[in-house]
Amino acid sequence: MTSEITLFVNPTAGRGRGAHAAQPAASALRDAGFSVRTVLGEDAGDALRRVREAVAAGTGALIAVGGDGLASLALQAVAGTGTPLGVVAVGTGNDFARALGLPIRDPAAAGALAARALKEGGHRDIDLGRAGERWFGSVLASGFDSRVNDRGNRMRWIGGRFTYDLAILAELAAFAPIPYRIRLDGGEVREIEATLIAVGNGTTYGGGMRICAGAEMDDGLFDVTVVGECSRTTLLKVFPRVYKGTHLSHPAVTTHRVSSIELAAAGVTAYADGEPLGALPLTATCVPGAVRVLTG
Repeated sequence: MTSEITLFVNPTAGRGRGAHAAQPAASALRDAGFSVRTVLGEDAGDALRRVREAVAAGTGALIAVGGDGLASLALQAVAGTGTPLGVVAVGTGNDFARALGLPIRDPAAAGALAARALKEGGHRDIDLGRAGERWFGSVLASGFDSRVNDRGNRMRWIGGRFTYDLAILAELAAFAPIPYRIRLDGGEVREIEATLIAVGNGTTYGGGMRICAGAEMDDGLFDVTVVGECSRTTLLKVFPRVYKGTHLSHPAVTTHRVSSIELAAAGVTAYADGEPLGALPLTATCVPGAVRVLTG
């Protein structure tokens, strides 16, 4: 393994935490004897091109410094390559790192963990979801939650958690069940009315909401959570339970474990790892052992 490590940095993550986090993470790696090269990129496309070039050139590891958006971008570069991925989680949600038990908003500790894992062979091969050409590590969301994301993105002038709260209230006012067509593991197409359907490789989205609380990242299967047709009142009662994962026991909620799922619904955008994926329909497949992650 080469001793040169690529540090992939989003300086704007977590309201500027990414820029401050790069230095202690890099210092921890250099103190362990690694040579560190930093990649920023002028935009997401340029950054992805640069890190793909680093992976193709044989970098010893790619260390993503930022939030879930940057971790997701890093997955596009390392999935299926064997190049280890380290995560220095300093974003707002940090769901990918949380599911893996990695340090949150502690860049020195995360950098030291990555360095130790590289020296001692500490890693975990985990599954990834794939939809078209896009890889995802945590949750693919569709329905009420993705519409909240859509609205929140249109309200970014407000900023912060308040944006998400306002988006929820606005979507509740316009709430109606969504007609879906779904196919699980190539079976029969089913037509259902649902509030949302979440496809989990990991357990959480939205900064700790345990929407797919039973998901395992190395079992070769998605955990699919379907919140069925329900009233606004029921949704208001069920939704807060998602933070503990206790929503899964509600009669309106059903779960499935599958290796692939086809989803179709009019006017619904899917989000994967918190980033827009595109309009339904889509097919998502769980790919076992698609990425090697540096862990303790």
